[in-house]
Amino acid sequence: MSLNGTDAYRRLDVPPLVARAVRLAESQGFPFSCRPEQGRLLRVLAGGARTSVAETGTGCGVGLAWLATGAPPEVGIIGVERDPGRAGAAAELFSDVPNVTVICGDWSAIYDHAPYDLVVLDGGGQGKNEGDEPADPFRLLSPGGTLVIDDFTPARTSPPLFGGKPDLGRLHWLEHPGLTSVELRLAADLAAVVAVRPLPEPSA
Repeated sequence: MSLNGTDAYRRLDVPPLVARAVRLAESQGFPFSCRPEQGRLLRVLAGGARTSVAETGTGCGVGLAWLATGAPPEVGIIGVERDPGRAGAAAELFSDVPNVTVICGDWSAIYDHAPYDLVVLDGGGQGKNEGDEPADPFRLLSPGGTLVIDDFTPARTSPPLFGGKPDLGRLHWLEHPGLTSVELRLAADLAAVVAVRPLPEPSA
């Protein structure tokens, strides 16, 4: 979730489903929607999904709308939101989008439907904060699947710093031994880590 993310959509031309989700966020007074730069990345990545996609921290559904806009219609998309009011509103928003399901619960509910081709950790499972256990990519991703962790400030040092200390949450994903990872700068003040679970080596 991005600070003032909902406000970033003012006067922007976005896909119709995204616009509906933004209006819902505005009506709910929810400011933390994913930013347009992040949404465009999600739309592109969702286009490569084959069977299933998941997102944590769905909020009012702006990020989920970008995913649904980009994904093929046969790909199932699950969004998890822990706040009952927002989860209910988002479920109603997507009631006419048959491949999208919104679940009210803790982020870890996505494990129940794994594995996925694409997972977006936008609320829980990121490992950014103390006590927030990072998600297990081997439980969540199919081989070749992609993981997105957003809302970083672009790194300007190596290692990246947060509060003057090494950013352990970011480094967890960038240096994960089971993933091939890169930080993408999406705007001057916004970056995301995109990580892929490699395909197994072909047998001889």
